[in-house]
Amino acid sequence: MAVAELKEALVLLKRMPVLWTPGIVGGSLAAALWILYNLSGTFFAGRLAVFSGLVFLIFTTGMLTIIKKDGGTVRELVAGGIRYYFRVLLPQLVIVSGIILVFVLLTITFGLFGITDVTGATALAFGFMIPTLFLTFFFDIAAVFEDRRVFESIRRSMQVVFAHVREVIVFLLVCLGIIIGVVLAMMVIWEAFLYDKLEPLSRYNETQLQTLSPDQLLAMIGPEGTGITAVVLFFGILLLVPVLYSYKACFYRKLAGGIIITQQPTTGEFDNKGRWYKY
Repeated sequence: MAVAELKEALVLLKRMPVLWTPGIVGGSLAAALWILYNLSGTFFAGRLAVFSGLVFLIFTTGMLTIIKKDGGTVRELVAGGIRYYFRVLLPQLVIVSGIILVFVLLTITFGLFGITDVTGATALAFGFMIPTLFLTFFFDIAAVFEDRRVFESIRRSMQVVFAHVREVIVFLLVCLGIIIGVVLAMMVIWEAFLYDKLEPLSRYNETQLQTLSPDQLLAMIGPEGTGITAVVLFFGILLLVPVLYSYKACFYRKLAGGIIITQQPTTGEFDNKGRWYKY
């Protein structure tokens, strides 16, 4: 099942080039953040990363609206992203806040029992985070495809995942395989371009490699290597974002039966002409 939806996603990307827009935007933002980090450190890059994430969300959400409508322009993509922006952002904040809250409560509980090591709390928090992310993975698709609100989109994702646990696991494994494949390919290209600068590493023993810090590696590749890394990062995200988001949308649509569910008031009545009136 998962392979068929991947093929469908690739066909969509070929038929609608506008779907590559989030990849171009995301790759550009990631490359800019990388260069800014190397020029000014984490202070400005960290703050710009938050803003970049909020901007990037417009384009990924807009991409889902284009897939939902089965076509559109860049202008329609941006308009759709703005229209559904908070329907995707708010559930995301709820999920992240819930995970953080669990971690804080576990830390406080451990502290009350005199346990100052946060390793146990972190492990339990991860134990909560992984199934939470698994069950709510399709909240953004539900919010856009079915016009679901904050908690409705989360609940809808959980319903779909519960009904198709094995299929979702296969889907995630395929996504992981795609990510690993693209990352390895980008690493090979990166090493090929920087072979002369990285060649001295072949003479390092295992202990020296383990103690090599990121700053030392950056100093070794120099400004040229920083630029090449930015380009490789751009193309990696350019490939991953459109493919994974299109695949995710096609897969959810298949699980949900391809039926777009519109929300109907739960209380009300029909008049003698068949019109629905909400209480």
